[in-house]
Amino acid sequence: MATSAALILAAGKGTRMRSERPKVLQSLLAEPMLAYVLEALRPLFAADDGSDAIWAVVGHRSDLVEAAFPRLRTIRQERQLGTGHALAEALPTLRESGCTHVLVVNGDVPLLSTETVRRFLAEARGAAIAFASLSLDDAGAYGRVVRADGEVAAIVEARDFDPARHGPDTGEVNAGLYFLEVEAVSRLLPRLGNDNNSGEYYITDLVALGLADGLTVRGINCGADESLLGVNSPVELARMEELLRARTAARLLENGVILHAPELVRVGPFAVVEPGAELTGPCEIYGRSRVESAAVIASHCILMDSVVHGHAQIRPFSHLERAEVGRGALVGPFARLRPGAVLEPEAHVGNFVELKNARLGQGAKANHLSYLGDAEIGPAANIGAGTITCNYDGVRKHRTGIGARAFIGSNTALVAPVEVGDGALVGAGSVITRNVPAGEMGIARGRQKNLPRRG
Repeated sequence: MATSAALILAAGKGTRMRSERPKVLQSLLAEPMLAYVLEALRPLFAADDGSDAIWAVVGHRSDLVEAAFPRLRTIRQERQLGTGHALAEALPTLRESGCTHVLVVNGDVPLLSTETVRRFLAEARGAAIAFASLSLDDAGAYGRVVRADGEVAAIVEARDFDPARHGPDTGEVNAGLYFLEVEAVSRLLPRLGNDNNSGEYYITDLVALGLADGLTVRGINCGADESLLGVNSPVELARMEELLRARTAARLLENGVILHAPELVRVGPFAVVEPGAELTGPCEIYGRSRVESAAVIASHCILMDSVVHGHAQIRPFSHLERAEVGRGALVGPFARLRPGAVLEPEAHVGNFVELKNARLGQGAKANHLSYLGDAEIGPAANIGAGTITCNYDGVRKHRTGIGARAFIGSNTALVAPVEVGDGALVGAGSVITRNVPAGEMGIARGRQKNLPRRG
């Protein structure tokens, strides 16, 4: 059994966000805040079998949080009565898991780093209650740390802080990161009260209770470490997102990625851009995308969970989602590659071409105004402008096969399921409903009539 675990507080609505979405699902660079926190914690709480000792307390729209993170172990807080109540709700599960200590962290700290947590845990060792604090020029709505002769005396929520009673505001605030001895806090939690301006039970009150019981309580000042700052409003969300964006752009430049208009390049935290790749802003690369060395991404492109291999070019205004672009392939401008689209090396997809669940073979071309869905297109095939694969019959999807070196004339409709063989030719304007054998020509259109012009 693990002796320590992590507990993420993710139950809050985040009233100041003015959104029905749970606060931890508000996104930065197309990833929810909670994903950043999990990424920081997993290296420290991972087991050899691939599992981890991480739980999250969820409450407001818990169904959305659980749907977004189906592998995350959650504990529901049916009534949101404060952070102390959330810890009390989680305690039976934590004790059952066998953990002796728990790291408690807010779910709204997207800048949190593994190294910050590791340093905090090292300094917290031996304390029954330890918490991280920050020294800020503008303490804002953060809970204030009260000290007496340099030693921690209490943490007081901002709305309850009274300089006449608690002393001058030093700017030292609670960072919302705690390391707690499970048995010690089990004895203290029943004594938490809610006699405050919010009527809630606060974890921060454990500090004063622990000191009164003679426990070792340690306040670890982390200076102005911005990785511990939380997000509470749209303004803070935008500021944090821009900080993340700028940091990523700077790191890419230092690693040898060529960025044009770097202030307009947005790369998500889990995307990989290799040295030698070239990006022009504005562009956006999100999810688990990978852009290999010597690939070129032009302006106004969006990639989500897509792979672009070396020497491929993504021309302006192209959108890729769960797609793969082979080495030396060309995409766009104004192309859309939907989930399941695969371009093999040297393939071309041009202006206003859309692919969905379709593979374009090596050197094949679809350069203009086409929709290719549920299709397998062979090497060196040529798809004329205006071609569509009619893949849906109103009930089921069907596949279209186009062989190597086949030529599909302009304005052709291929009604699936249908096969066009290797080297076959389909005449322009055809509606193909039957297979076209290899090496043959298929034409399906009415004979042209020329009539006298009236008027």
